[in-house]
Amino acid sequence: MTHETEPQAMEARAGWDICLEHLQAGYPGRVVLHDISAQFPSGAITAVLGESGCGKSTLLRHLIGLSRPMAGKILYGGRDFFDLPQAYFRRIRRRFGVLFQDGALLGSLTLAENVALPLGEHTKLPAALLRETAMRTLELVGLRDFADYYPHELSGGMRKRGGLARAIVTEPPVLFCDEPTSGLDPINAAQMDQLLLDMKMLYPSMTLVVVTHDLASVRRIADHVILVREGGVGFAGTVEALEASEDAYLRRFMDRIPNSEQGLLTAQPVDARVRSALDEWLKR
Repeated sequence: MTHETEPQAMEARAGWDICLEHLQAGYPGRVVLHDISAQFPSGAITAVLGESGCGKSTLLRHLIGLSRPMAGKILYGGRDFFDLPQAYFRRIRRRFGVLFQDGALLGSLTLAENVALPLGEHTKLPAALLRETAMRTLELVGLRDFADYYPHELSGGMRKRGGLARAIVTEPPVLFCDEPTSGLDPINAAQMDQLLLDMKMLYPSMTLVVVTHDLASVRRIADHVILVREGGVGFAGTVEALEASEDAYLRRFMDRIPNSEQGLLTAQPVDARVRSALDEWLKR
């Protein structure tokens, strides 16, 4: 099969599995991910877990094509993503939907304009049809009545739902979500969870990748879990298998047990001279 036909076959697939083969990734002078081999199955929600600084964001940057691997492969539908001709590489990236942590809505555009933006940028559809499509997508996330509001007029949860609407307006085969429930109250977090489950039902072949710290969310939505630890895969499997694991580290992670029962503060947090200067300032 030639390079020209490979991406065409890839785009024609009903769903795209994502496979990592001995992925090494990082930044100049610093390797963050040493040897990651894992699979993100299509038609499923895969949650990516791990401690802060373990490399989850680095992994996401590479999955969406913002950074090139130092070694190893990222395969979409069986095709090496970074080995595709540049034109096809860009074409495949257009098929990604991405929900950023804060929604990343443009403040100068209304909610409907934000949602329609990907279609407006990449198609020549008439404005009326762009508006109609944006409204239909906003209805999916319960925000149709707020279409003409600006981002600063919306709550944090509404901005995230608006970001999700923009991410799915092109009906992407792959949806990436970066901390979709962070900063949300329990009710709005549960609503975001339900929206992701709804996306899975509405688009049964979609590959959903959710980077999160929210264990309650993972327990509710995830079909598959990948836990990143020390630059490698600390666990890959179902939520049930993760919950049943007796591995000491996984138990600490899942049960929120600190590494040490000893307090972190072993000395006075403020120098006595600083405290004295503060006392003088507060008396003025």
